[in-house]
This record gives sequence, structure tokens and C-alpha cells, in this order.
Amino acid sequence: MELLRQLCQIHAPSGNEVKMKEFLLKYVEDNQQTWKMKPQVIHGNGFQDCLLLVFGKPRTVIFAHMDSIGFMVRYGKQLIRIGGPDAETGYTLVGEDSQGKIECTLQVDEDERSLSYDFEREIERGTELVFKCDFRETEETVQSCYLDNRLGVWNALQVAETLEDGIIAFGCWEETGGGSVAYLAKYIHETYGVTQALISDITWVTEGVHAGEGVAISLRDSLIPRRSFVQKIIQLAREANIPHQIEVESAGGSDGKELHYGNIPWDWCFIGAPEDHVHSPNELVHKKDIYAMVELYKYLMQKL
Repeated sequence: MELLRQLCQIHAPSGNEVKMKEFLLKYVEDNQQTWKMKPQVIHGNGFQDCLLLVFGKPRTVIFAHMDSIGFMVRYGKQLIRIGGPDAETGYTLVGEDSQGKIECTLQVDEDERSLSYDFEREIERGTELVFKCDFRETEETVQSCYLDNRLGVWNALQVAETLEDGIIAFGCWEETGGGSVAYLAKYIHETYGVTQALISDITWVTEGVHAGEGVAISLRDSLIPRRSFVQKIIQLAREANIPHQIEVESAGGSDGKELHYGNIPWDWCFIGAPEDHVHSPNELVHKKDIYAMVELYKYLMQKL
């Protein structure tokens, strides 16, 4: 879990994913010699802060978003949400502006509509603040801020170790509505002819999806992917005897949205471990679900 701890500490709120991209580039450079196959690494001009790893002759792509939720300083001591973070008075936020490093306290007014910070000086407007990382590991669980979606990124890196044919796409802006997956999907389709995708992201513990009972395979959130593709994935999970749960929700979304609304006939499915205390500094995921997620992704990338 040391790699996951490192990922959770990286400052990469939506719109400023460059530090995560740089970390991943170095990680790939340092570790690819031990992988089954060295990938083609695609980034730079035309890809903004996104990153593609292309292995062999790809049939399927894994999308994993690098960004996190957080807060941005407005004017004075005002804060604006980046995405949909949980907000409670007393949460510790960290960041940095031209005057130095920042560790401050979140303040929430009584109607929970106005957010501010408590700090010894005024923080420069536009500064991003994120939850201070307190990574906690037990025999059964991991708990930290930003398991959504550093765990999805971690999962993709585990799959990369044995992947022979496939693409891993690390995208941006998912927590604020997306924006990068559309052009990544276009490039992938036009260059490699791939039209099926797995969304490596983290979902919720609910009354029907429980911690420790397996990775969640989503039949729907606010969108409904093509049923025959999702049923194929469920059948493969059953055949491999990998612990899994079927998720059915009426709300929520992921990088699958941009595939769904695009003009390329993508088949996609959200597959992710469920977490409790969503979008808070205390996101909690069961290790059984984490390992089931990795096992299923490795199996699907071979079989699809």
C-alpha cells in the first residue's frame, strides 16, 4: 500500500493534474523494466496533462482519472468547491501560494452555503486547497482522502505489470464534469480502432453495495451503458469466481459519460471498489474489494 499512500498525498485537484502526471511518468520509467511488456508512453502536445500507456495490440482501454476534489480561494477568506467535497468545520486543508506552504482550517457557516478558511494571513486568490492526507491502514481496510480516484490509478498501475494488449488512459477534470476523455477517446479510436472501455474509479457503499463483499460492477448510474456489454463482464466475473457485486443507482457519473455522449460507438462499464465517507478526508475502502478489483481488471483485459 506504500504506492497508494504516495498517490493520495499528491496535490492534483481538477485542472492542475500536472504533479500526478509527472509522478506517473517517473513511476513508469522506473518500473516498466519489471513489467511483462514495456508500453508506448504518449503525452505532451495535444494531450494537455493526460497520459496514455499503450501495450501490444490493444482491444480495451482502462480510463482512470487523476484529479481530486478540493477548494479554491476566491476573494478574501472565501472558498469555492472544486467538484463536490464534503465540508465540515475543522477539516485541515493544505496548499501553497507564492508566500509559502499553507496548512489552514476549513470553516463552514450555519447554512452550509458559505465556506471560508482560518489562517494567519490572507491566501492568494486562485490558490487550490486540498484535504491534508492522513493515510491509515489496518489488516482489513485503508482510509485516506482521495482514494477516489487514487485507488483507481493504483489499480491501473497494478494491471500494467502484466498487461500484454491494452491501453491505460489517465485523464483529467472528472470531478468537475470531464473534458479530457472525449479527445482521448477520439485519438484512441482513430489510432487503434478500440471501442470498449473499463472505468477504473471508486463507487459508494450503499444499502445494496457493501464493504468487503467484492468489487462493484455498475449496471447504471445516471446513465445506462449497453446491457449486453455489461452482462458479458458479469459473466466473466462469475466464470473466474472473482468476488463482485451488482450496482444499480439512479444518480452519479464517471468518465463513462463522455464516452456515452460521444459520436463513437463505445461500450463501457464502471467497475470499482465501494467506499464509505465519500469525498471526505476519511474515505474508507475494504482491502478485499481492492484486491477483487485488481483481479477482475487483469482478467477482463485478457478476455475482452
